[in-house]
Amino acid sequence: MLDLHDEICANVQRALQEDIGSGDLTASLIPVDKTLQATVISREDAVLCGMQWFEACFVSLAADTEIEWCAKDGDAIHAGQTLCKIKGNARALLTAERSALNFLQLLSAVATQTRRYADAVAGTRTVIVDTRKTLPGLRLAQKYAVTCGGGVNHRIGLYDGILIKENHIIAAGGIQPALSRAREIAPPGVFIQIEVESLQELQEALAAGAHMVLLDNFTLNQLADAVTLARKQAGKAVILEASGNITLDNLRQVAETGVDRISIGGLTKNIQAIDLSMRFAEPE
Repeated sequence: MLDLHDEICANVQRALQEDIGSGDLTASLIPVDKTLQATVISREDAVLCGMQWFEACFVSLAADTEIEWCAKDGDAIHAGQTLCKIKGNARALLTAERSALNFLQLLSAVATQTRRYADAVAGTRTVIVDTRKTLPGLRLAQKYAVTCGGGVNHRIGLYDGILIKENHIIAAGGIQPALSRAREIAPPGVFIQIEVESLQELQEALAAGAHMVLLDNFTLNQLADAVTLARKQAGKAVILEASGNITLDNLRQVAETGVDRISIGGLTKNIQAIDLSMRFAEPE
């Protein structure tokens, strides 16, 4: 479970500071005590995510801002749907508008992309997992969005899990020495995962006692063979994760090989923001 309160505050303060700087010059055209209302409309089908970041942008500038939501994080939304209604100080609404929408559009895009992948493997044993390929400074926000879309978080960073990749194996002197050393230094509760690039390496990792293996760039036939080998040698205790060259086009086939997890870097990178619009009006 991600603890987001401090992260949201930090994200929003950085976003507002870089946008406002020494002051919003254009907003100063508006009388200081003027009140406006606004609605946020979705222009496309999506999965909503980012409500807390959106709200914090406005409340940080005007604590008495009123926001009434018509949907919640994780909900499927549709083109033309009203997402929320806002009422508050006109200057605050205009100043926070861009930052608030940036968060909502970005995080909704991550949740939407994740939902596509999660739906594609529905009915199999496979879950969709994110990676560390996130936008700098927004990792927890994007990982939260992944969970709203039906995905599962991998390690948050380098500190809460051990993933032994090809270069680590080379530097440590091989698969067995790398796993042995990892078990020596791993804090309680920290998982150890090792990446392999062939069935021979998988067999070596299993023989060395690996419980969590990343199958990197395996073909469909190799993945099926890996599942058979792992179940025969280690039973259900070993967790197999597929990664590399996996798209929505071949995702279902990968899941049907029997792997436990598929990690997708594209959940949090190379995404297109959801098209949302904020429309202003005089208060009723």
